[in-house]
Amino acid sequence: MIVLRPARSTDAGSVGAILSEFTRTTDWMPHLHTQAQDIAHAGRLIDRGWVTVAVHDNMVVGFAACDGADLDALFVAAFMRGQGVGTALLDHLRDNADRLELWTFQANEAAQKFYIKHGFQEVTRTDGRRNDEQLPDIQFEWKREDA
Repeated sequence: MIVLRPARSTDAGSVGAILSEFTRTTDWMPHLHTQAQDIAHAGRLIDRGWVTVAVHDNMVVGFAACDGADLDALFVAAFMRGQGVGTALLDHLRDNADRLELWTFQANEAAQKFYIKHGFQEVTRTDGRRNDEQLPDIQFEWKREDA
């Protein structure tokens, strides 16, 4: 069973490790940060109150970081992908919003399929000059139908 809860400062290590795992296991993703830097970044997101974690068997297995309508990050540990963790996090965010927007990389076809499946629409594409990774990206947006 997946339980969602607001992240605690003590979750920064787990959240940072999930970020690092994605970078380490994704061949098209540049390695810009150390795991220590990912943990520090996770701590800053948690301190801002943006992070919801998904917990399974007392272990953080995914997280979403959202600032208002801006979905900054949604990641799931590799061993839990495809088991509803991302959907649970996204549903939780959508239950509390009329609109969400996010950016994902054009190379991240799995993320694109996931967001389109959940009602997001493509807004624009860029060549990546404005993101840290310098990778072409796509902006997506979701709006509540009755809003």
